[in-house]
Amino acid sequence: MDILIVEDDRDIAQLLQDILENDGFTSYVCRDGFTALRYSQEQQPDLIILDWLIPGLDGLELCARLRQKPIGKEPYILMLTAKAEEIDLVIGLSTGADDYIVKPFSPRELLARVRALLRRSLRHNSQTQAHHTPSFTIDIEQRQATRHLPHQEPEPLDLTTLEFDLLSIFVSAPGRVWQRGQLIERVWGDDYFGDDRVVDTHIARLRKKVELNPSHPSFIKTVIGVGYKFEDG
Repeated sequence: MDILIVEDDRDIAQLLQDILENDGFTSYVCRDGFTALRYSQEQQPDLIILDWLIPGLDGLELCARLRQKPIGKEPYILMLTAKAEEIDLVIGLSTGADDYIVKPFSPRELLARVRALLRRSLRHNSQTQAHHTPSFTIDIEQRQATRHLPHQEPEPLDLTTLEFDLLSIFVSAPGRVWQRGQLIERVWGDDYFGDDRVVDTHIARLRKKVELNPSHPSFIKTVIGVGYKFEDG
């Protein structure tokens, strides 16, 4: 699997390449946002390690553009940042990043995050079933989610890879209450290092795409003090 490193600091970029290639990954480096955008569209890497502050397009803008107009397969995006404040992390994830890692990081933590994201890709390739509820159809093989509302044509949903995974989990088990930790284990992997509030950020993004009124959701309900559950019909 191919990994694109978008990092303008040569020492950090070399460190990332050494860590990844010593573990058997193939990696490439771009040092500015515009070059990385072109490379991503042409070469379609499996995963992008994206620094927050880079020349040209910054990391947030590049992430947003990659998610707005995906070409071919959609890469996982691991945001690399020196900003650990919660608001910065939320903003970064709201642009479509799948996960984040804060500098300074250990090789073990970086590899764990990378492997967890890429394992999800391998699991997707082995799944072939579909899930149905009155309002949603999830085609796992085609990676397509469709919403069915009364008196309207079926509407394909434009979801990121992570949003699709979350909705698929919900639709597969209507009424089940999912703790945040359970969702992290299913979507991010059991070796995820980050804060479980990352789930809340992605649920908020998903609600904007599947709910008629995200402020008063009909499908993805919050279970106070526990997590979330999906209801339909």
